[in-house]
Amino acid sequence: MATCPTGHESEATDYCDICGTVMGGPPVAAPSGVPSGMPASSATPVPAAPAANAEGGRSTCPDCDAPRTGRFCEECGFDYAVEVSGAIRMAEQAQSVQAMLQGRTAAQSAQSGRSSRPQQTAAFQAAGPPPTAPPVGPPVMPAPVTTPQGVAPDPQPQAAEATYGGAWEAVVTADRDYYNTIIGMGGPDASSVPFPPYCPERRFPLTGQQVRIGRRSRSRNLSPEIDLTGPPEDPGVSHLHAVLLAQPDGTWMLVDPGSANGTAVNGSRESLPQNVPVPVGDGDRIQLGAWTVITLRKG
Repeated sequence: MATCPTGHESEATDYCDICGTVMGGPPVAAPSGVPSGMPASSATPVPAAPAANAEGGRSTCPDCDAPRTGRFCEECGFDYAVEVSGAIRMAEQAQSVQAMLQGRTAAQSAQSGRSSRPQQTAAFQAAGPPPTAPPVGPPVMPAPVTTPQGVAPDPQPQAAEATYGGAWEAVVTADRDYYNTIIGMGGPDASSVPFPPYCPERRFPLTGQQVRIGRRSRSRNLSPEIDLTGPPEDPGVSHLHAVLLAQPDGTWMLVDPGSANGTAVNGSRESLPQNVPVPVGDGDRIQLGAWTVITLRKG
């Protein structure tokens, strides 16, 4: 540790840490009332003059013009020794603080992870060992069920696919013969409805307790299970034209809730009565619109 010309002990070798005097300069006389050889720091402090020192050091801060009282400016933190702006020093200090906080956060996360592992281990121990696979061997046949004498056995439940119309489908096609019959019956719009030049076969599975037949309608929020919207679109099909109702024995009932052009079955010229269920089954043909035919298939 060096001593400045005014008698201060300074760690810096260029400017004094206490008074800012250039290190290695000519000795400065001690203030009046201070014995010779005694450091000036032991006497009553005398404010330093704002004038420049003998080596041309700064007497005011270049950032904020505050009077110099030591190595660092008391207003903005300017470092006179290395000529570093106080803003730069503050940014460096902020980065150091941020790095310290990040390190502390990482240490806390690691500590919490270590503290949670014993809890997980305890939970696994409480759950017990994982179940072991059963030994491999010949399948064990269930013992036959015997019925007491004089008691009739319970009827076997129906298969799942037979309940409520399972394993059925509806095949939709454009039928030219049916179209010719409709056109032959006449009507004000018969001549303006052409037969579609191309209409691919469509298949719809029959699932659930009811299957609606018609055309999709956004305004009515209607999306029938058998959607005949097209293309091509049969103009004679209502938005809700007919409904298939599944029966517990695996059969179906067909209901026309009030379509505009009616519904027929198997080539009949008479439309179904409205809201009257009619039984239909495998191979039956449901005719509706100008040329649409729906064939029911089982299995």
